[in-house]
Amino acid sequence: MGEPRPEKIAIVAEVQEKFSNAEAVILTEYRGLDVTDMAVLRTAMKQAGGEYKVYKNTLVRVAAKELNLEIEELLVGPTAIAFTGTRPDGSNGDPVSIAKALTNFAKDHEDLIIKGGMLEGALLSTEEITALSKIAPREELLARLAGGMAAPLRDFASLLNAIPQNFAYALSALIEAGGARIGTDEAADSKSAEEAPSEDAEEEISESVGSSESGTDEAADSKSAEEAPSEDAEEEISESVGSSESGTDEDDSVEESVENNKIDGDANENEES
Repeated sequence: MGEPRPEKIAIVAEVQEKFSNAEAVILTEYRGLDVTDMAVLRTAMKQAGGEYKVYKNTLVRVAAKELNLEIEELLVGPTAIAFTGTRPDGSNGDPVSIAKALTNFAKDHEDLIIKGGMLEGALLSTEEITALSKIAPREELLARLAGGMAAPLRDFASLLNAIPQNFAYALSALIEAGGARIGTDEAADSKSAEEAPSEDAEEEISESVGSSESGTDEAADSKSAEEAPSEDAEEEISESVGSSESGTDEDDSVEESVENNKIDGDANENEES
């Protein structure tokens, strides 16, 4: 058996390098695709950040065997391999993007068959590659992650901004409420002062009422004194009446004496005559 040709050695080395450096590798069977279809597929893979290469199975077996990759059963029929690579803008491709590009193309081209692959050295089945294609691309995941991280920061910043504002609003409301309460209390006190007299006023009124009652009692006593004579006056009146009656009795006695004298005089005259 002769020495392998340098071209084959170079291809094996290339396949080994791509297997070693690629984050994901997907093996497909392209039988039935024409040149145009292959060109469209390569363009889609390039936009997704991947590379689509056709190699002979014998050379891929050699490369896989030297790297201890167990993909022998996938190397059946015409094989084309998709590797993660670099996008036109220089950014790195990701496994989800190339899996999505292949599955989307296979929906419109049934001749493209996804046989299996590897993700960071681990074997992937066709079903796992299909599931991988349904995950959001890395850019979208990173955007979601950034948005998720930024949202709490925005909320925290809004909270920090809201604290002084809310404090100012609360303080203003408290001051207004306190002023209104003070005004209400003052109005209530003023109204109470107007409606209800103070203790001093009540005392003055009580004294005034007492004086008025005292004056009324004095007036009543005075009136009673005027209407009803005192005991001394009654005694004086009684004595006066008694004196008057005594005088009357004396007058009656004098009159009787005079009459008796007159009668006696008349009797003497009658005797003399």
